[in-house]
Amino acid sequence: MTPSQGLPEVPENANQQCPGTSSDQAGKSAACAGCPNQSICATAPKGPDPDLAAIAARMATVRHKLLVLSGKGGVGKSTVAAQLAFALAGRGYEVGLLDIDICGPSVPKMLGLEGQEVHSSGAGWSPVYPQDNLAVMSIGFMLPNPDEAVIWRGPRKNGLIKQFLKDVDWGQLDFLVVDAPPGTSDEHITIAQCLQSAATAGGAPSGGTSAVIVTTPQDVAVIDVRKEVSFCRKVGLPVLGVVENMSGLLTPAAKCTFTAVPAAPAASAAPAGAAAAADVTSAVLALLQERFPGVELRVGAEVFRAGGAADRMCAEMGVELLGRVPLDPALGEAADAGRSVADAAGGGDGGEAAAVGEVDGAGRGAGGGAGLVCLPALMGIVDKVVARTLGAQGGANGVDATQAQQAG
Repeated sequence: MTPSQGLPEVPENANQQCPGTSSDQAGKSAACAGCPNQSICATAPKGPDPDLAAIAARMATVRHKLLVLSGKGGVGKSTVAAQLAFALAGRGYEVGLLDIDICGPSVPKMLGLEGQEVHSSGAGWSPVYPQDNLAVMSIGFMLPNPDEAVIWRGPRKNGLIKQFLKDVDWGQLDFLVVDAPPGTSDEHITIAQCLQSAATAGGAPSGGTSAVIVTTPQDVAVIDVRKEVSFCRKVGLPVLGVVENMSGLLTPAAKCTFTAVPAAPAASAAPAGAAAAADVTSAVLALLQERFPGVELRVGAEVFRAGGAADRMCAEMGVELLGRVPLDPALGEAADAGRSVADAAGGGDGGEAAAVGEVDGAGRGAGGGAGLVCLPALMGIVDKVVARTLGAQGGANGVDATQAQQAG
């Protein structure tokens, strides 16, 4: 890897007698054993990458690249990436969504594009468009059937990622959202280095490449997500902030079931739950409606933990907590249906639904359209992403400060 691809010639934390990141022996010599940068140096291409010129030409028309990352699998990266792309497009921006999870592509399902295929023309590969200002590309469009396993080693994955960047006719984009697999390995190194190097080589007028990192509240997730923050810093990738997904369960009481189990005497040795449970849902909902007429009651619970693991990580590592998204059945339904969760509220970007709700001090939704308890938190996160990339004047109408100046 050359210094322009993320690391200096001799990183500060390198071993003594480091051969240099641009050397053919980088990551391979005996002096590299145990170095924290060894895997990055060993897998990075040496010398000028012939694909960078083509990538730079494509990416010159993309203003902002957002990598949705996490060190842990199953935290909802694809859900966050899909809903972020939907919301940005709903605000009038030109948006691309690139799925580089080669072995587990979820984007076709979450965008309602299953069964679509990639077509090519003289301009390159044509992305799939679920709407006029949202372009999507995934290996899922290239598989003969959705059950086909992709059994590839790193170099082949890296080659396809480069093809997505240099051969896809993305056109003019305000945002390219990239849904990455979990970890800090080949795909992440390739996408970060290609986008950063292409921006340097092409002199693109964009705001560059940055990361949105997703976690869940458990310590076991945060432990790995801390490694993702460290990875971003090693490769020089700015972190916009952290999204805590599945931050407690918050759902309308009308969607819950209620059971009654006889309380066991204190001295009883019977295991909890041994008695038959009676369904009392209708009676409980009737009582709640009588006691609280004219309002929607919501039930909340901390499913994983309460205690601020993400808060502590953000404070210790100096990154911003963009918001907390609660577990919401409506969000899961939207992902399975391949649509924006804001559509259920009747608004293109969720603005109307968010206006009737509130977001608590940590960015967790406390209101919203009927049943859409996650929407205010999601829209608050989108607001912050727009503000961090386009500036304070980037708004719901899709006009940012630069565009406004040009129009004036």
